[in-house]
Amino acid sequence: MKPWSLLIEILVILVVTITNIEAEKHNKNEKERNITTQVSVKQVKHFLSNMLEQKKSINVVKKKENLLEEKNQHKLRMRGIRNKDLWKINKNYLKNQEKKNFTDEGDQLFKKGVKILQQSKSQKQKAEAYILFAKAADMGNLKAMEKMADALLFGNFGMQNITAAIQLYESLAKEGSYKAQNALGFLSSYGIGMEYNQAKALIYYTFGSAGGSMMSQMILGYRYLSGINVLQNCEVALNHYKKVADYIADKLEKSEGIPVEKVRLTERPENLSSNSEILDWDIYQYYKFLAERGDVQIQVSLGQLHLIGRKGLDQDYYKALYYFLKAARAGSANAMAFIGKMYLEGNAAAPQNNSTAFKYFSMAANKGNAIGLHGLGLLYFYGKGVPVNYAEALKYFQKAAKKGWPNAQFQLGFMYYSGSGVWKDYKLAFKYFYLASQSGQPLAIYYLAKMYATGTGVLRSCRTAVKLYKGICELGHWAEKFPSAYFAYKDGDIDSSLVQYALLAEMGYEVAQSNSAFILESKKAKILKKEKMYPMAFLLWNRAAIQGNAFARVKIGDYHYYGYGTKKDYQTAATHYSIAADKYQSAQAMFNLAYMYEHGLGIAKDIHLARRLYHMAAQTSPDAHIPVFLALMKLETVHLLQDILFFNFTMKWQWMKLDNTLGPYWDLFVIGLIVAVLIFLLRNRYG
Repeated sequence: MKPWSLLIEILVILVVTITNIEAEKHNKNEKERNITTQVSVKQVKHFLSNMLEQKKSINVVKKKENLLEEKNQHKLRMRGIRNKDLWKINKNYLKNQEKKNFTDEGDQLFKKGVKILQQSKSQKQKAEAYILFAKAADMGNLKAMEKMADALLFGNFGMQNITAAIQLYESLAKEGSYKAQNALGFLSSYGIGMEYNQAKALIYYTFGSAGGSMMSQMILGYRYLSGINVLQNCEVALNHYKKVADYIADKLEKSEGIPVEKVRLTERPENLSSNSEILDWDIYQYYKFLAERGDVQIQVSLGQLHLIGRKGLDQDYYKALYYFLKAARAGSANAMAFIGKMYLEGNAAAPQNNSTAFKYFSMAANKGNAIGLHGLGLLYFYGKGVPVNYAEALKYFQKAAKKGWPNAQFQLGFMYYSGSGVWKDYKLAFKYFYLASQSGQPLAIYYLAKMYATGTGVLRSCRTAVKLYKGICELGHWAEKFPSAYFAYKDGDIDSSLVQYALLAEMGYEVAQSNSAFILESKKAKILKKEKMYPMAFLLWNRAAIQGNAFARVKIGDYHYYGYGTKKDYQTAATHYSIAADKYQSAQAMFNLAYMYEHGLGIAKDIHLARRLYHMAAQTSPDAHIPVFLALMKLETVHLLQDILFFNFTMKWQWMKLDNTLGPYWDLFVIGLIVAVLIFLLRNRYG
């Protein structure tokens, strides 16, 4: 059991954090999280005093037991009974009974905390759940201790304490906790609060995966896929990814998978509040206003967002049903179909009811709606409210698939794959799975991966199977850390944001790798030493670049050019810029490469090629027009001067080389001079 002082420290941090919630109500970001109330400080203080009293009472009980034991021993001696088995059995029974009661109470508190956490919609409720976890952890509940360790690591409620988290994880690891093994592997791989040791990290991940950690399996899959501190091995990567993908697919079949927005910090760091991945609070209020005014399309959109919890909004079945019903009354076929879907799957607002689902699906299908047709197909396929009828199911799926509905395309693929009501036909199954996968249908992607992994109906390809399985694995519940990491960054909690993004980066998420590198590059984080930030950022940019991130590829070129986190190497920088320019049509890479050709940095000097690349950069991106104009003005001016002054008099005027007379930054001086001349001319023209 962990020290009392650690628990009290955790709870005190909770108290301080909760009392500050009320002061942050004016912040719009907190509106999104629905913070409206405050936990009583007196309640937590009362809890702390009770814990201390409990500790005292336990000590009193132990003293009484010792006194009773001494009396029993004295009586036994007086009676001449030398056999001490009787009082030993009595003592062990009392201890085991006390331990059982203690454990049962801890389990109940943990389950209660989990239930509150699952149903919570406010920070107050979440804080109450963690108070229960703290109580349960004090009673030796390992799962509660894992929750508290995670809270300390990721900075839930501003209570980040990595040293305390490591202490808890180490004690949990000794008890066989696979979650603790995974966490220690992650911390070792980055050197956060621990020694940077990739070999030790690999051992922790191996033990974690053996114990059942899906996150460790995913990390090992990515490492074997990319050859990170292990020999690259596609088959081993496939084995790890398949285990995780099977777990995720089972969740998806039960409609438990929720897509998560992955905000790129590199896209608009200056204006994070208006990122398209997260719905701004003011825009949400405007949409609500339009919905109330009768805008059917907005009603359906808000219903969908609340149904699955998208764009930073909480999942709220009651609001979803409210908007769908309004739109359905106005005649929206999509809304009718979504109501049918809600009743088919069942939830708090719309309890499972096959008859009601059939009614709304039929209403939508009669209007030719693809979602409604697919819904009727599902009812006949699984025999929900109607007898199982594969022929009817096939008919409805085909109609919906022709209208481009990916879920119907998947169902057709599954029927041909499994031979449900039709002859098995792997070629047709592959066709429909592929069509559905183009729209991102996750189960279709999963079955495609299965077919490529086993060579069923298609030529076996380990690389393709791993790539597809990896995409499914990234739909796991751990992706929920993306929005929490984003909001932490937005609120200025850089360390909390970095830890969450770094863990996701370790699992192979390209967006998390670039976001982690971006944060490290800013040197705002405090959990790593500053001298380690550029090398670690370089490593993460490199991993993101390998996964196809064009911005990261340019960054790798920049790091080699300036010598950030690695040795200065113009030739390697030019290579990375060339890849970004040729493969991703990056305007920035074209501009940088043009500059290097202009000055002969790492590559042979070529003015004509530099000029061409500058023009290509301007054509690729409108933002490059002004920089390219200035660069070309400077290039042409210098080129003209060189033609006039040096072409015929190279030997005579060698002492006038610009590098010697104006210094290494003479080109910047020339650009400044050109700008000054342009400003002067414009002022005279309009003056």
